[in-house]
Amino acid sequence: MGSGKRGTRWRELPARRRAAIGAAGTVQVALLAAALLDLQRRPAERVNGPKRLWYAASFVNFVGPIAYFAVGRKR
Repeated sequence: MGSGKRGTRWRELPARRRAAIGAAGTVQVALLAAALLDLQRRPAERVNGPKRLWYAASFVNFVGPIAYFAVGRKR
C-alpha cells in the first residue's frame, strides 16, 4: 500500500513555511472570491465565452481566476 514513510505534519513545519502556505491560501481564496463576484455582476455579453465555463475554471487554483481576469472579460 505505501512505503511506510509519512509526510511532514503541519506542526512540524517551520513557522516561515506555515506563514507562506497561509499567505498563498489567502491569495488563492481572494482571487477566487473576486472572480466569482465579478462573474456574478458582469452581464454575459461582457464575458468572453460562457459564464458557466468561467465559473468552473475559477476553481482551478490560481490559474483559473487569473485566466478569467486576463482573457475572460471584455473591455
